[in-house]
Amino acid sequence: MPEPDHHHWMNRAIELARRSPPVPGAFSVGAVIVTADGAELATGYSREAGPKNHAEEAALAKLDPADPRLRHATLYSTLEPCSERATKSRLPCTDRVLAAGIPAVVIAWREPATFVANCVGVEKLRQHGVQVLELPELAEAAMSMNRHLEL
Repeated sequence: MPEPDHHHWMNRAIELARRSPPVPGAFSVGAVIVTADGAELATGYSREAGPKNHAEEAALAKLDPADPRLRHATLYSTLEPCSERATKSRLPCTDRVLAAGIPAVVIAWREPATFVANCVGVEKLRQHGVQVLELPELAEAAMSMNRHLEL
């Protein structure tokens, strides 16, 4: 099986993040779930399905949680998946990724302390055996639609 084109898929996630309605209290994030054979499975972006909706949450909501393709998929997210939510009734995205059984996550940048003092999404995923790859060379592009926030 060929090596996945991480830059292609992260750029796709960046395109999706640009669709997020900008708000003063949250980041605009894009997410793409890609199958092991390189097909786009689902996409999402911040606030796509509601004002509190995260990109990873939106993408995963489009799939059956029992979809066997998730067990071999890669999630591309422009920002580190959240490890906690402001609304305690909503599941953090790291927990959603773990519940889906996704074995690999690729991010462009880690969540700064703008809204969450200590996001530990990457650490939590790695502790549970998820391979996490960071693409810092795409961080600037992934942050560009969030310039209205104090970064």
